[in-house]
Order: sequence, then C-alpha cells, then structure tokens
Amino acid sequence: MRLLVDSDIFCKLGVSGLLSPALAALGVSHQECGRLPALPHMLHKGKLPRLYGEAACRALVESAHSMPVAPAAGPEWLDQLSGVEQVDIGEAQLYAIAAERGLTIATGDKRALRAVAKLPRLHPPLAGRIVTFEAILLELYTTMGASELRQAVSPLSSDGLIKVCFSLGNDEPAAALHSSLNALAAEVAPLALWQPGTRIGP
Repeated sequence: MRLLVDSDIFCKLGVSGLLSPALAALGVSHQECGRLPALPHMLHKGKLPRLYGEAACRALVESAHSMPVAPAAGPEWLDQLSGVEQVDIGEAQLYAIAAERGLTIATGDKRALRAVAKLPRLHPPLAGRIVTFEAILLELYTTMGASELRQAVSPLSSDGLIKVCFSLGNDEPAAALHSSLNALAAEVAPLALWQPGTRIGP
C-alpha cells in the first residue's frame, strides 16, 4: 500500500470520472491505495450523497469495495490526533497510518489539514506526503489539458476550488491551481505538502 485516499477526494475524483486517471497520473494502482472501511456505507447515507447526489455516489460503491481497506492505526500517532476537534475520526486514522507507515495521503479536507499542521510532532513523518486536491488537478492538467479537465470537473461546480479555478472567465486554470496550492502550502508551513511532479513514495 502506497497511497491512502480520504473519502472526500475519492468522491470528488469518482464523481468527475477522474479517479483512475488521477491514480495513473500519481503513479499508483487502484490496489496500491487504501480507503476507510466506512466508505461504501458513506456512499449510501449521510453527507456524501447530499453533496454529490445519490445516483453518483451509488455508481462509486463497486469501486470503493474494490479498493483495499487501510490498516488500523496504532496508538502512538493516533493519540496525537485524539481530541482535535477539526479532525474527524476517519481523517485521524488516515493521518496516523500515514505517519506510522510512511505512506502518502490524498485529502480534500483542508480543515483537518490545517489542524494537523498545528501538531509539530506530525511534521517529520508527513513531510511531502500530503497530496491536496489542487496538486492532483495540476497533475491531471499536464496529461489532459485545460479543456478536457474543465469538462470533467463540471459535476463539481459547487466546490469552492472548482468555482474559482475553472470559472468561465478564467482562461488559465493551471495558474489559479498553482496559486491556491502555494497559498495553502504557506498557510500550513512548516508542514511540507506533496508537490506535483514528485514521485509517490515509498
């Protein structure tokens, strides 16, 4: 297992038909990824169907089942995240596993990321191992181009990042994505984010 995929990123990429292209762009296979055990259930009920639509989420259930379940995190790193209000139990598990096993995590939860950035002990094991939605879109931009990527992300029109970077008046979505990624990287520094063009370890 090389890449942990949080539920938000899974859905954003899945709904837009970009999950397989994104994994290919990152250089990892479906079977080299890990997801939360609750993801298939979350696709049936709760926040995800409300955000992305019941039909769209149902269409992702088979893909979720086919992705390996991430291992449980041990207490050493999980305890560091215990009680952090902005980090829910699922995100805490993924960050703890990433720190414990030297894995990379793809996440769309900026609230949790900002909270993790305030925990200095987590910085060394997570350095360069946090892949944001902006970084994934930039990787896809190099392989797909602006027009095809803009069409693919159209089902995510309510997403704040997509609204800004792929608005009709923006002819340079890559520049906007770079700007967003750089701003986020500065905000969470000295926790180092994964940068496009970098190999996913280990």
